[in-house]
Amino acid sequence: MLATRQTPYFVGIAGGSGSGKTTVARKLFEGLPEGQGLLLQHDSYYRHRPELSDEEREQINFDHPDALDNALLVEHLDVLRSGQGIDVPVYDFHTHLRSGQTIRAEPAPIVLVEGILILVDEGLRRRMDLKIFVDTDSDIRVLRRIRRDMQSRGRSFEQVREQYYASVRPMHLRFVEPSKSYADMVLPEGGSNVVALDMVMVKLTSMLGLRPQSQRPPPWR
Repeated sequence: MLATRQTPYFVGIAGGSGSGKTTVARKLFEGLPEGQGLLLQHDSYYRHRPELSDEEREQINFDHPDALDNALLVEHLDVLRSGQGIDVPVYDFHTHLRSGQTIRAEPAPIVLVEGILILVDEGLRRRMDLKIFVDTDSDIRVLRRIRRDMQSRGRSFEQVREQYYASVRPMHLRFVEPSKSYADMVLPEGGSNVVALDMVMVKLTSMLGLRPQSQRPPPWR
């Protein structure tokens, strides 16, 4: 049962790779009262392609909308809206396959959904009550991307560079950047923009029927 709202309030958080959208989503999630928020990542919904060889999966353009199972995510959002839980797939970025495991997620009054292509898909957009685009300069984004892929995903600098020029940059220009026009709010500089985070949190707490002064200081303060 949802504690405050009858149905969840969905917040889509998009932005280029390395823009800080994940940091924004996590900070907002951590700023919500316990049990009042759910955080979903679009990356969990990459398509499962076991029919492809290892080499073929390595060649998939993971920055193209077709790489994502948006139909499953839309289905899961509708299930959450109905007040039921979902089984979120666990994606393995080393094998480029779903692991076979899932994580159970129960509905919450505030559902945050983050990913670079969240605002590209019309079906996902229509299910978002608030659409946010995190806008960060390209040089900062690419440096963050290099650090993340090398530290967390075990890739070499050469692999990161090749992927950036082959798919990340052209897909950003073709899909991600234009999707900014669908946003209700453009948030510059990601998680370091304290004023913008405060404004979003005021909106979310109001949707919960809470007064901002009744809440503990948010984690970015």
